[in-house]
Amino acid sequence: MRRVLLFGSSGFIGGRVRAALADIGEVVCPGRDRHDLVHGDVAELTGVIAEAAPDAVVCCVGALTGCAEELVRANTMVAARLLEAVAAAAPSARLVRLGSAGEYGVVPHGRSVAEDDRTEPVGAYGVSHLAATRLFALAGEVDAVAVRVFNPIGAGQPAENVLGRAALRIREALAIGSAEITLGPLGAYRDFVDVRDVAALIRAIVLAPEVPGRVYNAGSGRAVTVREAVGLLAAEAGWTGRVHEAGAGPQRSAAVDWIRADISRAGRDLGWAPAHDLAESIKDIWAAETSK
Repeated sequence: MRRVLLFGSSGFIGGRVRAALADIGEVVCPGRDRHDLVHGDVAELTGVIAEAAPDAVVCCVGALTGCAEELVRANTMVAARLLEAVAAAAPSARLVRLGSAGEYGVVPHGRSVAEDDRTEPVGAYGVSHLAATRLFALAGEVDAVAVRVFNPIGAGQPAENVLGRAALRIREALAIGSAEITLGPLGAYRDFVDVRDVAALIRAIVLAPEVPGRVYNAGSGRAVTVREAVGLLAAEAGWTGRVHEAGAGPQRSAAVDWIRADISRAGRDLGWAPAHDLAESIKDIWAAETSK
C-alpha cells in the first residue's frame, strides 16, 4: 500500500489521477487553503510534505495561459520548489509532475516525437514546462519523473482547450437554433489522449518499483486534425450546422501544425498503453456538456 501526496486533485487531470490512485492506499490532497503551490514558499511546502510522509508526490498543478512571468511561476517555479522540498522532507519519495507536448515545438509532419527528440518550444508556455522538465532530469537527489501530456480530453473538458470550447459553442447553438458557430483555425493535427489514460500512466509510474526514464509521453500515438475531432463532436451532438474558422490559434501551439506522440517508452518500461479511443472520449465530452 502506498501513501501519495497529490496536488491539484480538483482539476481536470488531477481529479482523474485521484480516482486512479484511490485503491492503492491513502491519497492526501491538500487544497489551496492548506498550501498554495504557485504562490507559497518552500519552507511551508516542506512542512506539508513532511507531515504527509508520502511514498510519492504527484503534481497536477500548472497554467495553460498567462504572461511569461505567470507561466514560469506556475510551471517552472512550482517544479523547482517541489524538488527542493521533497529532497528535504521525503528524499525517498518519487516525485511526478505534468509536463506538456508543447516542450517539443515544431515537429516534422508525419513523424512521431519521442522523449529524447529535440525540444524547441515556440512560446513561453512550452519554455516554462521544458525548464521544469530539465530541472527534473538534473535532480540526482530526487526520484523525479515528468509526464509530457499531449492533448488531454474527456468528460469535464475545460473551455481553455479547443474541444471544450467547441462543446460549449455547440450546446449554445442548439439552445438558440443557430446554424453556425465560430472557432479558431482547425487544420492542425493533434494527438488527443483520454484523460483517464493520462491518469493510468501516472498510476503506473507511482506503483513501479523502478522507473528507468525521467520523461514519458502521454499520448494516443495517433494524430487527427482538430477539424475532424470537432466534426465528431458535432455528430455526437446531432448538430449539423457550419463551423466558421476565424482568428488565430492559442499562442502556445499556433505555430505547430502537426504533433503525434511516440508512446513506446511508456509501453516498454511500464506496460502502459491507451485504453480509450477518440470516439469514446468525444462521447464522454458531450455527455458531460449536456448534463450541465
